[in-house]
Amino acid sequence: MDPSNCSMARALSVVGERWSLLIVREAVDGVSRFGDFRARLGIASNLLSTRLDGLVAAGVLRRVPYQEPGDRQRFEYRLTEKGRDLRPTLMALLAWGDKYLADEQGPPVVVRHRVADQAHGCDEPVSLVLECAAGHTHLPTDEVYRAPGPGARFL
Repeated sequence: MDPSNCSMARALSVVGERWSLLIVREAVDGVSRFGDFRARLGIASNLLSTRLDGLVAAGVLRRVPYQEPGDRQRFEYRLTEKGRDLRPTLMALLAWGDKYLADEQGPPVVVRHRVADQAHGCDEPVSLVLECAAGHTHLPTDEVYRAPGPGARFL
């Protein structure tokens, strides 16, 4: 197979550096304004601007104009469907970090289930599960492999 024809490499070209994924993480948590991203991440303004531009160009975020009374027009950054679909990726990285890199006290954040239409919700921890099309879950790593797909190119 042609190693340059790789969806993972393409994905990493969009979100494969620290700040881009952290910006998406904050957007998933509801952050949308430049100043809020800067404050929550502690990122330099010029770097944040560059990363936001890249995420907009890639279709992960979209710019939405807003204007506070007496102020100039500014933009909010909102997730697109493409951006929202990164949530499982963020959760997988979080789970890996919690397993191998968390402090002795445990993970700093736990992702929980909130049910929007119930007063109290479930509030149980959420985890990702690999599942094949036949419904088999909890797949051992040695039983999962990559095979050529319909877009594969061969040298």
